[in-house]
Order: sequence, then C-alpha cells, then structure tokens
Amino acid sequence: MSMTNRRSFLKQSLAAAAAAAVPAAFAQGSPRTLRIGNQKGYLNLLKGRGTLEKRLAPLNVTVSWTEFSTGPVQLEALNVGSIDFGDVGEAPPIFAQAAGAPLAYVAATVTRPQSEAVLVPPNSPIRTVADLKGKRIALNKGSNVHYFLVKLLRQHGLQYADVNLVFLAPADARAAFERASIDAWVIWDPFFAAAEKSLGARVIADASGVVGNRAYYFSSQTYAAKNADVIRIVIEELGKVDDWGRQNKDQLASELAQLWGLPKPVVDVVVARQQFGTQPITRAILAEQQQIADTFLELGLIPKHVDVLKAAPPNLA
Repeated sequence: MSMTNRRSFLKQSLAAAAAAAVPAAFAQGSPRTLRIGNQKGYLNLLKGRGTLEKRLAPLNVTVSWTEFSTGPVQLEALNVGSIDFGDVGEAPPIFAQAAGAPLAYVAATVTRPQSEAVLVPPNSPIRTVADLKGKRIALNKGSNVHYFLVKLLRQHGLQYADVNLVFLAPADARAAFERASIDAWVIWDPFFAAAEKSLGARVIADASGVVGNRAYYFSSQTYAAKNADVIRIVIEELGKVDDWGRQNKDQLASELAQLWGLPKPVVDVVVARQQFGTQPITRAILAEQQQIADTFLELGLIPKHVDVLKAAPPNLA
C-alpha cells in the first residue's frame, strides 16, 4: 500500500471509529424530559401500560410521573414549572389563566354532559329544576358543576340568587347529603354514580343540553412550542387508551374501580354513560371555555377578564 493510500485508509478508519463512538443520545437529539402530572384516570392507565415511554425512547425523552389529587393543584405545579403536561376539567384552567399561569390547551375530550347532575335524596319533594328555588344546594365552588348550575337555573327562568349555595368539597357534600342538611347536590362522576348506587340519589337534571362538560389536556406555552413532537405522541397514546376503553368497557371499569377504590358496580355506571374520544383544540372549543370565563367574572369568582385564546396551543388553526 502506498503512503498516499495508507493515509487515506487511516483517515477513513479514524472517521469510522469516531462515528461509532458518538453516543446514541447525540444521534437521537439532545436529552429531553416530559414531566407528567396525573390524576387518577386515563393518564394513570397510560402510565401502567408503559407504551408512552417506549414511543418516546427513540427521541431520547425521559418520562416522569407525579400524582395529584385535583386539577387546581396540577395547574399550580405547571405555574411554578414543576410539570409539563396534565389533565384537568373545564373550570381550573380559567382560574389558572387568571393567576397568570403559562397554560396551553393541547387536546380535549368529547363532551360528557351525562357525567354531572343535580341530585336530591330519594324521598325529596323536589321534582323539577323550578323546585330548586330557595333550596340549599351544595357544590364545589368554582368547579365545572358551578358553571353547570348557573346555566341550568337560567335555562329554567331562575336567577343565581334564587338558590342558597353551600360550597363544599365532594366528600363533605356527600356527608351533608346523607344528613339531609342540604336539599340538593350538584356533582360529577364517580361521586355522582356512587350517590346513585349507595344512597339512592335521584337525578333532577344532568348537563345534557345545558353545558358540554369536557376534560382537557394541557401543557405550558413554552414546552408545547418546543416539544410539539412529544405532545403529539402523548395525545396519540391517550387516544389509543380511549379507543381501548370504548371497546373494553368491562375491563376499563375494573381498572378504574381499582384506581378509585370504588365498587365495580359503581364504576360500571360511570363507564356506561361516559362518552369516548379525544380531539384537537379548536376555536369553537375555546369559545366554550370563554363562556365559562365570562360567567365566572360575572359571578366575581375571578378578579379580571380572561382571554382564553391566549392559552391556545401554538398550532391552533
């Protein structure tokens, strides 16, 4: 081999060796993290399957999970930069935006109006929404059912001031309902189904034809803009869990019953009336949220006007 060929061969060998020595992480891109804040629900089911970690591994994305008891606590974690993704109901994002959280809606469920309702004891004389006038009604302040009740009353010719609200968390409201110290309770599943099955609670009205009652998946504006590929994969994997649940309702109820610590017959009721489907955020969906924000401002629940479009995802059409 000539000196020239030997030098050429050496260069090629060194180049090949250098390429082989490049860490896999560099070849896949810089290491990234996805910190998920989850409540006991679909995100928990996704966590248990491990499919998200498998899909994100080629992108060199590490996933961590932190469980929260409520949506508002999740959103506070987002506000202080502790998580990148989570799930929440309709109302908490309104308060989060009012507090200046860098929220970005990234996906929504389909509407689930049958999953929240106004309940009364089985022997109650209350039969219609009109009968609620002057009655003591318990609900969780600033929640999705708070908005639902306002809209329901207006739809039936009643004003917000026509009822006496008692602001109680679900566990306390159930206790008050059992003691008959309240006349009605506005609540969501699975508390709704549990009250029906174990207390014989009677439904005066659910949210059908009144409000949508969606759930939302959220991120921060910065994370969503810089990690659109990661967000897309998370939503796809959640969609797969949702599709599986639609086709395997009995098994879904079994898994949720274990997560929630509830009897399976209660969760069977929850799953039977649940609507399935995950969809992108649209201007029409954000307009629904704007109505909630405007109502909460009118009621004095938030201190200032909230422009929901400022929490639109970076790719909103």
